[in-house]
Amino acid sequence: VIRLTYEYCIIQVHAQHTSYNGGLGLYNRPFNESFEETPLLVAVLTYMGYGILTIFGYLRDFLRDWKIERCHIAREREEQRDFVPLYQDFENFYTRNLYMRIRDSWNRPICSVPGAKVDLVERVSHDYNWTFDYTGRVVGGVINMGSYNYLGFAENTGYCAEAAAEVTMKYGVGVASTRQEMGNLDRHEEMEALVAKFLGVESAIAFGMGFATNSMNIPALSGKGCLILSDELNHASLVLGARLSGSTIRVFKHNNMQSLEKMLRDAIVHGQPRTHRPWKKILILVEGIYSMEGSIVRLPEVIALKKRFGAYLYLDEAHSIGALGPAGRGVVDYFGLDPRDVDVMMGTFTKSFGAAGGYIGGRRELIDYLRVHSHSAVYATSMSPPVVEQIITSMKCIMGEDGTTLGRERVKRLAENTVYFRRKMTEMGFIIYGNSDSPVVPMMLYLPAKIGAFGREMLKRNIGVVVVGFPATPIIESRARFCISAAHTKDMLDTVTTPRQPPTPGHKMAAVTLHT
Repeated sequence: VIRLTYEYCIIQVHAQHTSYNGGLGLYNRPFNESFEETPLLVAVLTYMGYGILTIFGYLRDFLRDWKIERCHIAREREEQRDFVPLYQDFENFYTRNLYMRIRDSWNRPICSVPGAKVDLVERVSHDYNWTFDYTGRVVGGVINMGSYNYLGFAENTGYCAEAAAEVTMKYGVGVASTRQEMGNLDRHEEMEALVAKFLGVESAIAFGMGFATNSMNIPALSGKGCLILSDELNHASLVLGARLSGSTIRVFKHNNMQSLEKMLRDAIVHGQPRTHRPWKKILILVEGIYSMEGSIVRLPEVIALKKRFGAYLYLDEAHSIGALGPAGRGVVDYFGLDPRDVDVMMGTFTKSFGAAGGYIGGRRELIDYLRVHSHSAVYATSMSPPVVEQIITSMKCIMGEDGTTLGRERVKRLAENTVYFRRKMTEMGFIIYGNSDSPVVPMMLYLPAKIGAFGREMLKRNIGVVVVGFPATPIIESRARFCISAAHTKDMLDTVTTPRQPPTPGHKMAAVTLHT
């Protein structure tokens, strides 16, 4: 019954994706995404699981209030009970009673390069995950299925690492100034020119933090009297930037072009609330790849709608730049579109390039405006020289300007690994979300008890995964998220997808003593 339900839902989703206003004619390639509605029985069991956890949570809070059970979390002092509370007790309920039970599944410290395999620092807890003690041992050779190392440039050997080391010896690590003062290096100028060339736009500007690239630049582009239309599953940085801008925000259903078109039409017809004056600006916020869903934005249709209604488009390519398209130039390259049709092209260097920071590309007038009005450009310290060099060398490698085909081969290998891993997971009967070409592969777990259990069992088999639950996802849609890399070999992916028993309790997999 579950299998039939799954196949029925897939058919319905595919039908929905090909039925909108002839939108299929805008695509030059197949666009296949699958999302299954949570089965009713699974949803009921999931709610029951959270209900039982909540009941026991209140029971344990009662015991803590009567000093029967020790509470490790921050609380008000008795003599400050009459003051305005510093800690919202009810808001911390989830952290105290649910998150702490499976806290060992997150924040695991690594002590190696986050490549295809990583080394984990072994830790244990003697108080049910409130605190951790380090054993001094390292669990080595863990297959890394969680890092955003899409093209495998997170490495400590090779041309990129050597170039970064040389630049460090020449420029040092820190710049100790902003770009507008004494912190504008020749390497910064070269990097921004290279980014603009890579994206196919007139100009580009780089920032030291990817999150701040969104949160600090959207307020510079939109303000009071403007309307922001945001996808319901946009990243927190986009949400924060929209809120800081002071603009009116309206949220459309995820990747749903009917919902977006309706909001655009209403915005044009009715204008601003009360006054009905035209909006000063309408800005559409979308992502290239949605990091929790594995879905790819329906960019051809978004561009068609923004042209039709005279809106502006802000595209966040944090996960798609380098990871999509035959040349690795992101979702615009993936669909074969003109970069000039995207008004603001944003992305990060933290994933495909193995570095840090973010960028915005577009028309020269836009970039010149941001250099003066963006808080992230005016007040933030300049990017570290070795980080800049890592970006330059990895980007040149992808573009083939290093004289090799290594970059193009990595882009191709990532696409092959993605298709192979998704096919294997589907054949095993798992419920997989997202686009068939997305290197972000969410596997649905649903039940809260499975979140911690899955992460622990995979680690026993020397496989590191990321598990995600509420509030990062809907309460009944907990999941494990796999991130595919060009550095993964076929044997590694087969190891992940091959059922096998964990080692015996007395056996430590590749454990060595940690010398400090």
